Amino acid sequence: MKISIRNGHIIDPANDLDQVADLFIEDDKIVSIGTQPDGFSDDETIDASGHWILPGLVDLGARLREPGQEHKGSIASESRAAAASGITHIACLPDTDPVIDSPAEVDFVLQQAEEAGYCQISIIGALTLELEGRTLSEMAALRQAGCIGVGQFNIPCDYSVLRHSMEYAASQGLTVYLQPQDNSLLSNGCAHEGAIATRLGLPPIPEAAETASIGALLALIEQTGARSHLCRLSTARGVNMVRQARAEGLPVTADLSAHQAFLTEMDISDFNSLCHVLPPLRTERDRDGLRQGLFDGTLQVLCSDHQPHELDAKLAPFPSTEPGISGLETLLPLALRLSEEGVLSRSQAIARVTSGPAEVLGIDAGNLTIGTSADLCIFDPGHSWEFDTEAMLSAGTNSPFGGWSFNGQVLRTLLAGDTVYDIKL
Repeated sequence: MKISIRNGHIIDPANDLDQVADLFIEDDKIVSIGTQPDGFSDDETIDASGHWILPGLVDLGARLREPGQEHKGSIASESRAAAASGITHIACLPDTDPVIDSPAEVDFVLQQAEEAGYCQISIIGALTLELEGRTLSEMAALRQAGCIGVGQFNIPCDYSVLRHSMEYAASQGLTVYLQPQDNSLLSNGCAHEGAIATRLGLPPIPEAAETASIGALLALIEQTGARSHLCRLSTARGVNMVRQARAEGLPVTADLSAHQAFLTEMDISDFNSLCHVLPPLRTERDRDGLRQGLFDGTLQVLCSDHQPHELDAKLAPFPSTEPGISGLETLLPLALRLSEEGVLSRSQAIARVTSGPAEVLGIDAGNLTIGTSADLCIFDPGHSWEFDTEAMLSAGTNSPFGGWSFNGQVLRTLLAGDTVYDIKL
């Protein structure tokens, strides 16, 4: 189809666009912005007056739960929730059951994503077989099957194995995704080590569980030269360490879970299991340091860290509940709230969920460049609403943001020029 989107306010940080203009789509590509191509006769005209046209969001880290954990969610259910949230590209993680450590699992995920048809899925494969931290995965085969990177995330791995894994990944041109977490310091903790955890009698997780791991990982990055990405930072000190490493030229990037930019240890003070996450919610000082990292680009990515759970997973006593938040449907609202609160400019906020993660992943997405796939969303900035967990499209409704008020709403999402979400449907 040929589609013209008229009078929309185009905001595309990757191309420094922030203006009212028309956008034209033909054969699943963006063919022009501003000027109608010669001989262009559209099949559909969309009036976007008063609305924003944004690049389709790119979420760098989400658990889609399939294969093996379909009681928590599926590729179809979670990618549908993503499309309704303006997300057109998701990087899924390998800790499924079975683990995504061979081409067979990669093929399965890609096939399920294609059948669902709601968004593009990129796969971060397992760094070690079964994520057991002992034997290197067949990274060459994973790359050939379509993986864009490999990761161990929060699964323990001996540093000597990790070093050889990083060297192998570097030889294959794969980015290594690592979640800094020293498991010997983590122990069985579930809350930030501080006054709140002490008062509640919760097993603590010290700041050093993250910072000690960051120090070791940065040393390995320097040793191996592997392009690496540190996932889900939670401490101001950790951000400072990454900032210094980047200033010294190390090939490292880092991200932040959207909930960490707003919630702190105070939010677990009533044993709210919806706020049980790993890494844990930390102090207000940490939250402010994380926000500063987003502002100055040390953290160039804001991700959902989407982890849908069934209801029972959050009903036990706090330490026994499963950590994680269902975050796809609050990624864009929280990003824009950072702009409303003056933490980021509007362009910065949008960049952190579009071009920023696309650059880290090494994919051509998160922008409205002429000639690229027409992945975009139409957004009404004037609509105010209250987040209702019972209305969530994700199979997991485990969000602590129920009752929060947000401004702006996704009206329509296009993937390669096809409508995958329309609020009217």
